[in-house]
Amino acid sequence: LRGSRSARHSNEALVAVLRGVLAEHGLTVDAAQLLPSEDRSSVTHLIQARGLVDVVIPRGGAGLIQAVVENAKVPAIETGTGNCHLYIHGDADLDEAIELLLNGKTRRCSVCNATETVLIDSALGEAAVERVISALREAGVTIHGDRKGLVPADDVDWGEEYLSLDIALKVVDGVDEAIEHIARWSSGHTEAISTRSLDVADRFCARVDAAAVMVNASTAWTDGEMFGFGAEIGISTQKLHARGPMGLEELTSTKWIANGKGHVRP
Repeated sequence: LRGSRSARHSNEALVAVLRGVLAEHGLTVDAAQLLPSEDRSSVTHLIQARGLVDVVIPRGGAGLIQAVVENAKVPAIETGTGNCHLYIHGDADLDEAIELLLNGKTRRCSVCNATETVLIDSALGEAAVERVISALREAGVTIHGDRKGLVPADDVDWGEEYLSLDIALKVVDGVDEAIEHIARWSSGHTEAISTRSLDVADRFCARVDAAAVMVNASTAWTDGEMFGFGAEIGISTQKLHARGPMGLEELTSTKWIANGKGHVRP
């Protein structure tokens, strides 16, 4: 483990617990180690230690993740940022959709599975759009968008992982425009749809490229604990070898052993 200087004492306590458990079971305590955090050189040494490190998993902000992915000389699993969208379809249960939206945005706004953009189908009508806006404002959320009365939005907002009580809002003409918007701006983490149409849900799931797709569920559900993995290692936004929430299984590899009786290949 190599953590930040601000979390040094916490990391020391965590590693002490891990080493204690290893000792209790007669295992090598050095299987769990804490690298120095006084300067950034230890990060460089770690991510370039070919032959010593099997895989590195960066957890943190977009800058750290990008730096590790670009400079690592050992395999890295990208636990990417979460620009997560909720698309409210034209036949959605609006009360349920608003509940999903508020849970995804306000439950914990500083985590990667928080909802950062809401796309509202124009078929719902102006009154529905105003209901969504009012619900967000009542929850203390600042809304960025291209509608009058909102904080003006530009390309930065559509691609932003706010990690705060801010959200981008856009009205779209149907599921196809919603999918196109997501395809352009998604970080590949989690995308969600609120709809009562099975056909629309199936089309959304098939065409959206993300590690997790939620149908009538909050983006906050993308979590190793909620998926039954126990302790979560991270949420991978790449496609190989692991994608989505990762547990211990994703830290394992394969070794093939063949027992023959003089077998030769023809």
